[in-house]
Amino acid sequence: MSEWTIGIIGGSGLYALDALEEAQWIAVDTPWGPPSDELLVGRIEGVKFVFLPRHGRGHRIPPSRVNARANIDALKRAGCTDLLAISAIGSLREELAPGRFVAIDQFVDRTFAREKSFFGEGLVAHVSMADPVCPRLAALAADAADRAGAEVTRGGTYLAMEGPQFSTRAESALYRSWGCDVIGMTAMPEAKLAREAELPYALLGMVTDYDCWREGEAVEVGQILAQLQANADTARRTVVELARRLPAERPPSPIDTNLDVALITPPDARDPALTARLDAVCRRVFGQS
Repeated sequence: MSEWTIGIIGGSGLYALDALEEAQWIAVDTPWGPPSDELLVGRIEGVKFVFLPRHGRGHRIPPSRVNARANIDALKRAGCTDLLAISAIGSLREELAPGRFVAIDQFVDRTFAREKSFFGEGLVAHVSMADPVCPRLAALAADAADRAGAEVTRGGTYLAMEGPQFSTRAESALYRSWGCDVIGMTAMPEAKLAREAELPYALLGMVTDYDCWREGEAVEVGQILAQLQANADTARRTVVELARRLPAERPPSPIDTNLDVALITPPDARDPALTARLDAVCRRVFGQS
């Protein structure tokens, strides 16, 4: 059993957490380059939180340029035990109206211009992504959002597109035919990297629009920004409610040790340079080697 340290990755419209007590911004260096911003560290209801604005304060970084490896590495170095992403999403279903929150449980990754793994030539690993989110954290986050006043859907498939352009109508219709429920530009490879770093990950999506599958509708930034403001207030309350609902002690998660069955390359064959870059991601495993 141990204490919780919850990393919050804030998406569009969520650039700070006002409820943090004794909050301070800290800089964290990573071997993968700079993260999107400094980390805002503090406590809510006695629970330690580490907040990172995914696009940087002022929304400076477009989706394809978010350094997800640096972000996850920095959160791991800051001592996070679990990660909750709160992200703007478009809806691919009539019943998922703007303003609704969706606790995602599956992903379809259609991104193509991003680094998707910490591992590679010299140190190979294959983590399972069959169940890409932590069910415990997802349930806690959904309960917190419900308590914060959001209309919450539990479960949904997120289509991760490259962007930064929005979908064509043909693409939106295709994604619906695949069984996808919502669409966004940032959850991948973030969720994959969190799993490689042995960090349980959950995502609360905040619906801002209906994408463009509805006849006569198209996504516009002005519409999204207006909905984001309302969603962000609810998201901040959700984080406070999450802090109130966490068990006093954090029970272990199977995700905490998933690299035990993922690393392929034996220690004597590992590339020293890559091994050095993985000092935070593989801290537990290397400590056992």
